[in-house]
Amino acid sequence: MRFPLRFPSGPPVTFKARLHDARTATVLGRLLGLAFAVCFTTGVLSHFFQHPPVWLADRLPSRPYWGYRFTQGLHVVSGIAAIPLLLAKLWAVYPRLFAWPPFRSVRQALERAAVAVLVAAGVFELFSGLLNTFQWYPWPFSFVPVHFALAWLLIGALMLHVAVKWPQIHAHWTRRSPGTLVLPEAAGPDRRTLLAAVAAGVGAVTLTTAGQSVSALGRLDLFAPRDPAAGPQGLPVNRTADAARVTEASLRDWRLTVAGPRPYTLGLDELRALPQHEVTLPIACVEGWSRNARWTGVRVRDLLERAGGGPDARARVVSLEAAGAYRVMEMGRHYAQDPLTLLALRLNGEELSLDHGYPARIIAPDRPGVLQTKWVGRLEVA
Repeated sequence: MRFPLRFPSGPPVTFKARLHDARTATVLGRLLGLAFAVCFTTGVLSHFFQHPPVWLADRLPSRPYWGYRFTQGLHVVSGIAAIPLLLAKLWAVYPRLFAWPPFRSVRQALERAAVAVLVAAGVFELFSGLLNTFQWYPWPFSFVPVHFALAWLLIGALMLHVAVKWPQIHAHWTRRSPGTLVLPEAAGPDRRTLLAAVAAGVGAVTLTTAGQSVSALGRLDLFAPRDPAAGPQGLPVNRTADAARVTEASLRDWRLTVAGPRPYTLGLDELRALPQHEVTLPIACVEGWSRNARWTGVRVRDLLERAGGGPDARARVVSLEAAGAYRVMEMGRHYAQDPLTLLALRLNGEELSLDHGYPARIIAPDRPGVLQTKWVGRLEVA
């Protein structure tokens, strides 16, 4: 199969590869569409857990306690796996992308414009998401809102593309479809070999990066941005005390203020004298890494109840950090009243290090790491 193309000037260019055909593109498109669907669904969940709208804040569940760890890990794993699939899909269809003239009718012009949006959004969404896992932001805009908005643009363009191309997709969906091209045995690398190579590439990329999210694959974690076991007290640190401008000197006279109908304050020794509870919960960050740890501290619901909060009380938590997007954190009632939610004082049997939020931090089930507020100075009945 050949695809002759003619550019504005110069001789015709002929693509001789025998696998730039509709059947190959359909098979790769199915796999890529599945990866996009998983990545989009888990990404929307992640966004609403991280930035819940008012109507959803009190409805977000705190169980299963590992829920966010699972969905966010799946989000990052599926996004990384989609990169080689997208590259393979673009390779299969690139002769069509550069066909000349670019369109012959208004309908074809609209179709190609949708494809341009789909390709541009897909490439930028996946590669910017990959850079986010490295916490590298070489652009002047805020990553989270742009990434979220672009995801909707991408999924919309994908649905439009599938709708327009459905007759061709249906014609090449299976090997027995009437439109499927059967390649001769002597035609060089066949479709099965190509797909096996793509599958091997996706598998290699996934196995060597998923260890930051899947503990069982930790030994294969060769290329993931983070090692979940590397860091003070066995946990990585995204935001250090220096970055938050919190120092030991500023904490010398630290006291926790609990605001409510019956407000009170507690020093660190008074907090340690209260009933202590130990839980094993994961820290799960939006960059995809996660790790279980043992946390010891006072239940948040006990602190809220002492301040006059009822059984449905929510909480507002204020950090001592000087500035930051998550300095003030709102906690819905399911989290605030969950017995696993602690104002933690100890990590893995040791007093919290300064980078992990000394003297006190929040640890709650099924929450993004950015909402596990460190250096807590004020807790309010909301």
